[in-house]
Amino acid sequence: MVTTTVKSLNIEINFEEEDVPYEEEILRNAYSVKHWLRYIDHKAKAPNNGVNLVYERALKELPGSYKIWHNYLRTRRKQVRGKIPTDPMYEEVNSAFERALVFMHKMPRIWMDYGAFMTAQCKITRTRHVFDRALRALPITQHGRIWPLYLQFVRRFEMPETALRVYRRYLKLFPEDTEEYVDYLQEAERLDEAAQQLAHIVDNEHFVSKHGKSNHQLWNELCDLISKNPHKVHSLNVDAIIRGGLRRYTDQLGHLWNSLADYYVRSGLFDRARDIYEEAIQTVTTVRDFTQVFDEYAQFEELSLNKRMEQVASNDAATEEDDIDVELRLSRFEYLMERRLLLLNSVLLRQNPHNVHEWHKRVTLYEDKPAEIISTYTEAVQTVQPKQAVGKLHTLWVEFAKFYEANGQVEDARVVFERGTEVEYVKVEDLAAVWCEWAEMELRQQQFEEALKLMQRATAMPKRKIAYHDDTETVQARLHRSLKVWSMYADLEESFGTFKTCKAVYERIIDLKICTPQIIINYGMFLEEHNYFEEAYRAYEKGISLFKWPNVYDIWNSYLTKFLERYGGTKLERARDLFEQCLDQCPPEHAKYFYLLYAKLEEEHGLARHAMSVYDRATSAVKEEEMFDMYNIFVKKAAEIYGLPRTREIYEKAIETLPEQNMRHMCVKFAELETKLGEVDRARAIYAHCSQVCDPRITADFWQTWKEFEVRHGNEDTMREMLRIKRSVQATYNTQVNMMAAQFLNTNNGAAADAGAGAGPDAMRVLEEKARQAAAEAKQKAPEKAASNIMFVRGETQGGAKDKKDTVVNPDEIDIGDSDEDDDEEEENEPANENGATESATKTDEEGLVMKKLRFEQKAIPAKVFGSLKPSNQADSDED
Repeated sequence: MVTTTVKSLNIEINFEEEDVPYEEEILRNAYSVKHWLRYIDHKAKAPNNGVNLVYERALKELPGSYKIWHNYLRTRRKQVRGKIPTDPMYEEVNSAFERALVFMHKMPRIWMDYGAFMTAQCKITRTRHVFDRALRALPITQHGRIWPLYLQFVRRFEMPETALRVYRRYLKLFPEDTEEYVDYLQEAERLDEAAQQLAHIVDNEHFVSKHGKSNHQLWNELCDLISKNPHKVHSLNVDAIIRGGLRRYTDQLGHLWNSLADYYVRSGLFDRARDIYEEAIQTVTTVRDFTQVFDEYAQFEELSLNKRMEQVASNDAATEEDDIDVELRLSRFEYLMERRLLLLNSVLLRQNPHNVHEWHKRVTLYEDKPAEIISTYTEAVQTVQPKQAVGKLHTLWVEFAKFYEANGQVEDARVVFERGTEVEYVKVEDLAAVWCEWAEMELRQQQFEEALKLMQRATAMPKRKIAYHDDTETVQARLHRSLKVWSMYADLEESFGTFKTCKAVYERIIDLKICTPQIIINYGMFLEEHNYFEEAYRAYEKGISLFKWPNVYDIWNSYLTKFLERYGGTKLERARDLFEQCLDQCPPEHAKYFYLLYAKLEEEHGLARHAMSVYDRATSAVKEEEMFDMYNIFVKKAAEIYGLPRTREIYEKAIETLPEQNMRHMCVKFAELETKLGEVDRARAIYAHCSQVCDPRITADFWQTWKEFEVRHGNEDTMREMLRIKRSVQATYNTQVNMMAAQFLNTNNGAAADAGAGAGPDAMRVLEEKARQAAAEAKQKAPEKAASNIMFVRGETQGGAKDKKDTVVNPDEIDIGDSDEDDDEEEENEPANENGATESATKTDEEGLVMKKLRFEQKAIPAKVFGSLKPSNQADSDED
């Protein structure tokens, strides 16, 4: 133990021998921070007094060292950790902080540690003074490090007045943190101040929320706050604020109106709340907002009614006024629910007051209320602008007039129609509809002359020529070219006018060139009814000159039909001229009917060769889909008139011109005809010709028909020839399929490059495998068909089943069948190509199966054939 005296502290210090080297260094370098820190580290495990003494000695020599002060204060705080705040050591540490701040008052870390240390001691006033001193001592650029601790301190303890003042000072420096202040105010139940702050940041266009809230969200928070706490918010005009939001946020009108009404409900002003609801449902313009407001309104009325009924039920001394009040509330609620559809219709009309359909719905809602209906119609026709109307504006005028008519006020209906004809509609058809409806009303009132006069007024010609589609002119000036009005006029003249006036109307329609084919037909029928047939035909011809195909089809149909009914064959040349004129430019779609009608005329009244000529022309003039039917009719008529042999030319022409699908059927019919005529060879040639376009895999019916034909009329050679042709055609189609498959694979090589070089052979292998499977299926099906009996009448004679040794051999016999067998062997021995090997084997097997099916009729050979070479057994049989 060594004892020494420290003059600077005027105390005696006892230190260990291990401290001697450090003391000597300190004596030599008393102003070296490094040596003092080394000494302090050495004394770290020593008692507190020893470490503190070294710190005090160091600070005595170096009072301006931040590092020593910071470490010293940190060590002193550790020493008091875990002790109660009333321990005297806390004051010693506070004193050390105060001494440190004499030199370190510009160091924010010291102030922060001091403030946090004081906060932990729960000494509110002294802590607040420490933070205030820190803010005064530090430059403003470093206040941001002090304020979070200061705010944490004021929020930790319940001292709202102090916190409000601290926050107000803080917001002057950091106004973007107003939301945090609002949250604290709501926690502290200072809702009036919170509402003021929210209103301030909502009005500030440059405010940016740190929480990512939009101005609209902040506005909703403000509305919720002020509407749900009417008794705690006094500084703001709630009504003015929410109405300002209604003008600002038009997409949230329903929510804002409900907030305003909720404010008055919570304030106890129920009548004022009801007025707000009524104002809301009369001003909102969207169905969503209306639904929100109406639901809240209905819920408010229902709760009000239920609450009042509960009060009356619980009050034994209920008076008559209470019952009247309940009835009033109930009536008010029922009236609200009854008005829902009408209020919704009002919302839709506020969206678009020019929506004609909604006006009609509104009239329907006012059923059995004539005054309201008249008021609605009047408002509708005054509101809807023709150029902005959605729907047909003229229907409002028409329905308005019909309403008066239904109630017996015909004069008022005429006034409405008169006003309706003066409106500048967008389309002439709308104005024409009004005139026609007016005329129909006069007809219902038995005022036929008035209806004709109306049509005369509507069709009156203007003083100058006006085009119908000239939009620069008014619809009233273009009405005289409206077909609807003229059609109505013509119908009225037919019913109530004279022949001359009606004919004049139709002629005027034709002169204006606004007629339709139906108008021409009606004109013709009108003339025919009055027995002016030639006038009717001239009317048809006028219509034909006005229209082109296909519109003229109906006119020609009526013209030709009427002409033939009247004259028949008496004016044959004129009828022929009409048909030729009709068929001159007739499109294929409509040619069939007129050709058949023409041919019928020639058959009944003309010459047979002319009829055949018409049918011949028809086969090439009709559509391709109708050519087959036309040829069938041609063949049938030719057979009836000239007989079956004359149909051969028709069949040949049909086979040349018809598409493949129909050509097959025509070939089969041609072959059947030749068979009936006994021309078997010609029929076989026809089958052979047709077989070239018949894929055996698709047209199995054709090959079956040919096979049946050969069974009935052929022999073994013709059957072989048929099978050979079948194999040839099959090979042809297989080659085409293989070529198409190869092309398909070549086109897909680029897309399948990643699949490797073996993709092509794999595809071909798949095709070969399918061919093998088809051959196997054919072999399996062959035995099932073995039971069918195919009988041939052979042209050569065969003996029974005899041994070769018993057969008489003619040495001069010429072997004719060897060549065929050799040919068959050569065909079997020919090397098969890659795709046709399996098919050749299949066809050979098929031929063998067919030959196995053949059953030959056996007959005994007459003895005279053998002469002297008669076999012994034959001789025995003859003797017997």
